[in-house]
Amino acid sequence: MPFPFKEVIERLKEFYMSDVPVVTRIANERHDPFLVLIGCLLSLRTKDETTDKAMERLMKRARTPRELLSIPTGEVERIIYPVGFYKVKSRLIKEISRTVIEKYHNIVPDTLDELLTIKGVGRKTANIVITEGFGLPGIAVDTHVHRISNRLGAVRTRTPDETERLLRDILPQEYWREYNPLLVTHGRRTCAPLSPWCSKCPVSHLCARVGVTRSR
Repeated sequence: MPFPFKEVIERLKEFYMSDVPVVTRIANERHDPFLVLIGCLLSLRTKDETTDKAMERLMKRARTPRELLSIPTGEVERIIYPVGFYKVKSRLIKEISRTVIEKYHNIVPDTLDELLTIKGVGRKTANIVITEGFGLPGIAVDTHVHRISNRLGAVRTRTPDETERLLRDILPQEYWREYNPLLVTHGRRTCAPLSPWCSKCPVSHLCARVGVTRSR
């Protein structure tokens, strides 16, 4: 029997309404793949609230690759602090800005293969740029999406890459773009790694609770 993705997604959308990850909000408000790319990189291993404030400060100084590249690295560090690994990220986003300028003529590429050639851009980030930045089909799989997809019983996989590949086969394409932001929000608000809030989960009746030994 196929997994009920349609019902899961509809219930999560109704439950969380406009509560979306910061990168999704940036995409909805700015409609700029470059800002989505930078926001996604800053969000890695960083809380949404911290990423949100860092992006607000950064966008006051720079919104294009050329503007960002013109800012001294030390200033970029001060602007984005305290995002995780802010010193590494400050150098990385400047390198990415240079690549976008020199290799892609100021236009962020819109294909997975091209995005993956850019230093520091992994599959999750590339898929988010494709889905959120360009509105194209893609499945971004991070720890939340991987963990919750397995917990629900939708997949049985060992790594995020395996989860992405399988979801591309079984998840209807009409849900690809919204699957990541919904599951990320669900993972942060309700479906915690160690002790999920099963008592208030909107999809608990559809969940196989794989690996859940303790819940609230």
